Amino acid sequence: MMKLIPVLLMGIVVMNSCESELDNLGSQLVNGSEASEKVYGLAAYNVNNQDVQNVVTSQYDSVRIGAFSEPVFGGQKVSYFTQVRLSSYNPDFGKNPVVDSVVLTLKPLYETASDSLKTTTTEDYIYPDGNVAAKKVVNTYPVRKYGKYKVGTATPPLTIRVHEVTDFLGGASDSIKTNKTIAVSSTDIGSKSFNGTVNSVVITKDSDASEIVNRTVSLRIPLKKEFFQDKIIGKQGNQVLKDAASFIRYFRGLRISVDENDGYLFSMAPNDAAITIYYKNDVTASDGTVTKTKQETSLSLGSPNVHLSHVAYSRSSSYITGTKDAIDAKDIKTNTALPIANPSTKLYLQGMGGSSIGVRITKELITSLRNQYKNEKIAVVSAKIRLYNDSTDPEWDNKYRKPSSFLVKERDTMSRFLPDMTLLASAGYSLVRSTNLSTKDAYYDVSITSSLKQIIEDESYNINENNGKDFIIDVGSYRVDSSTGALLGQTYNDRPYNPFRLLLVGTDTSKIGQEMSVSSKNVQLRLIFTKK
Repeated sequence: MMKLIPVLLMGIVVMNSCESELDNLGSQLVNGSEASEKVYGLAAYNVNNQDVQNVVTSQYDSVRIGAFSEPVFGGQKVSYFTQVRLSSYNPDFGKNPVVDSVVLTLKPLYETASDSLKTTTTEDYIYPDGNVAAKKVVNTYPVRKYGKYKVGTATPPLTIRVHEVTDFLGGASDSIKTNKTIAVSSTDIGSKSFNGTVNSVVITKDSDASEIVNRTVSLRIPLKKEFFQDKIIGKQGNQVLKDAASFIRYFRGLRISVDENDGYLFSMAPNDAAITIYYKNDVTASDGTVTKTKQETSLSLGSPNVHLSHVAYSRSSSYITGTKDAIDAKDIKTNTALPIANPSTKLYLQGMGGSSIGVRITKELITSLRNQYKNEKIAVVSAKIRLYNDSTDPEWDNKYRKPSSFLVKERDTMSRFLPDMTLLASAGYSLVRSTNLSTKDAYYDVSITSSLKQIIEDESYNINENNGKDFIIDVGSYRVDSSTGALLGQTYNDRPYNPFRLLLVGTDTSKIGQEMSVSSKNVQLRLIFTKK
């Protein structure tokens, strides 16, 4: 039997390359048989997540900052909260240390295409420290944005502001809500006008071409030196600087936010952020001469600090009206016989705690397919849930990037992957396939072949108790192990900071569980099957 596995997998790959509508499970069964395709209407509904998620902050590998508003989903404002730690504890800043300047360095993701790069070279640059003749080269890149790339005529479009956090944020393994109220200082400790670009800087001496400065691509935000003189440098020898536990309860963290309510969202890896304090202290030479000597120390914003993309919403009337019959997410998890009294004609999908959708294969349709399996010997070789972008809603007529991936769960087994994802992980299985993604005619196929086959062929699955079979779909991507590429788990995903949203065509209530036209754009189950 083991010798047949490579042959079987090769057959799967070959057949899949010949027939894009077939997924890998069962495609080898088509050979020698005539495949039939049918389309059935499904019941779909919105799921209200209360615009919040519980997040284990140590799972953040990216965070968002910014603000964005559009007419369907409304306004969204995202701030970044983080703890801060000393690079070493019980530090010695020397005698009479005085802060010169403080810089917060962030490293947003940026566009790397050659046509995005702008290079500025200053050949006759004078480096101010010592008036050194030099050359300065600045490479400037636009950050990756979701939302409006140009905001009015103001330059720059966003004002980034930094505040001290006054609430204790807890530990990195703690769970925290993405809309949690967190107190901050009444006045900021730093700000910067941000034009949506980041840059690298290299300064070389004219005399020997040696580097004076080599600064990687980043966004540098000046912070108030008086604050850090008092908060850090002036506390030399104090208990609050002697260990991490004391320090994170003394200096509880930072909030990085924007003033504006509309614009765009940008992202960064939280572990790349840092604060550098530049200061001078007294150094006494052997002859007794005292000189002020440049020094620096750093504060870490990386691991193991708490990180949080804090999200606040101001919902549009379109969204509120469209989701008024949404089912509460708590009922999704606890009510096994969840009724769908009002399937929705519009479906709203959004990351960062926004709404999910549920899609139901009714018990009547499952019963019909079970009967065909037993009596007509059909074999399902492909089963997909198809979802269409709503191209008819004038408020959703936009060019914002659409999501390319979803998170999918069976409602009665919320913590596991779909059987397809585990059974076919090594056979080129794709959970979601998108088509025409850059156009208003975009649609998505969610592959559920193994899930449906198990329900049809295994009568121990009680369709009456579960009122059919529901799949819960969220905007998001699953995270993978950076070393092996293996999926980390159902709860390891980018949903807490995923900015995408999508308006989909919903249910045709007259066709729920019934065969429908292949040209329909309502939520549907597309089956390809053969007869044994």
